[in-house]
Amino acid sequence: MTRPLRSDAIRNRDKLLAAASHEFTAHGLDAPLEHIAKRAGVSIGTLYNHFPTRDDFFNALLPERIGPALDAIAAKAQAEDDPWRAFETYLFGIFALQVKDRGLNDAIAQRITLTPEVLEVCHRGQVHAELVIERAKAAGRLRPDFQPSDVTPLVLAMSEVIHRDPDGWQRFLAFYLDGLRVD
Repeated sequence: MTRPLRSDAIRNRDKLLAAASHEFTAHGLDAPLEHIAKRAGVSIGTLYNHFPTRDDFFNALLPERIGPALDAIAAKAQAEDDPWRAFETYLFGIFALQVKDRGLNDAIAQRITLTPEVLEVCHRGQVHAELVIERAKAAGRLRPDFQPSDVTPLVLAMSEVIHRDPDGWQRFLAFYLDGLRVD
């Protein structure tokens, strides 16, 4: 049986989570743990006491950040009357999310090895993508040969575009979508 944390330990854990969230958002999931400890105002030993591995941070932060964000993007896409617009809305939403948060960009593109818990939440994005893809194909607005598995290479490519040129991703996506649209 584990003992409940003391109030100072709870405060330190909360400060570490807030610091990690900031560092991962600004610098990606490979942000130095020393920077997280410094931002939280605790020692690196305290960081490791609460989060022995980087994966422990990922499990504590990413599922609750990725899951609701993907669900909101999917809901916005599903609310679109036009199936093509729903497909565009979904993709633009995913990539806008990746631009705002380098850590989520790393996670969604699986730039680093993720834990099964985080991968499970990322999989929700694929389920949502399948729904908007099938709807656009059924309406004759999306190329019939486009498959849900084709989203993965697009996410990887867009992740790299976002990583190198966060201001140029919309132009790249527009070129890509022009090749998929059935008029």
